[in-house]
Amino acid sequence: MKVSYFPGCTLRTKAKELDTYARKCAEILGVELCEIKDWQCCGGVFVSARDEISSKLSSIRALASAKAEGQPLVTVCSACHNVIKQTNYAMQTDEDFAAKANLYMSQDKEPVKSYNGETVVYHYLEMLRDMVGFDKIKAAVKNPLTGKKVAAYYGCMLLRPGTVMKFDDVENPQIMEDFIRAIGAQPVVYPQRNECCGGYVALEDADSAKKKSKAVSDSAASHGSELIVTACPLCKYNLVKNESSVPVVYFTELLAEALGVKEDSHAE
Repeated sequence: MKVSYFPGCTLRTKAKELDTYARKCAEILGVELCEIKDWQCCGGVFVSARDEISSKLSSIRALASAKAEGQPLVTVCSACHNVIKQTNYAMQTDEDFAAKANLYMSQDKEPVKSYNGETVVYHYLEMLRDMVGFDKIKAAVKNPLTGKKVAAYYGCMLLRPGTVMKFDDVENPQIMEDFIRAIGAQPVVYPQRNECCGGYVALEDADSAKKKSKAVSDSAASHGSELIVTACPLCKYNLVKNESSVPVVYFTELLAEALGVKEDSHAE
């Protein structure tokens, strides 16, 4: 099974583990991640202004590349996924925006065919659930994390806006808990699992970011969690920087450990 793959900038630098283990685990599970040629930064954040087009062109080009290959587009970084999914939605629903974006791209050195939101976008977790299947993952586990109490941290961008992302129930998501069960661990449900960590205000209001991230980690710890897993490099950075009371790792690291392709422990 082949899918187009958009790794994103942070997975080349601060979040290498998120990418490295996503690739290793996909190979074991029978998925070929075909990295998009000459991809560029997704833009980092989706700008809601309808007349702001230039920062979205790299996402549209990635989407168009996947369309040309006849493959779905898979992302693993929460921020990249949010930007690409929202951009794809805009191309599907806003004719004026799509027309202007396609006009821009028609002037590329190697222009692609007109793109209007045809590509299906999956987060890696959705790929595991909808394309691979959690039952297959469970069967592939070599090192079941039996008894390990793991708190899933969704944060903001995987879930919101709910009408566009359609990742899971915004208020009561289950996909990461189902993933945790599939690898043999015990999911810990806690109140702050889908609240903001404050990462995007860290530069202008460090105290607010620290307060928000501390609320997340303390909430997980108070409900018995031994570990927090996330898909967001910014969330992990902010939680660790603000001295999370619980170790924080990427979900791909935990999957790699369960599948037997990660030899070292997940201690920070």
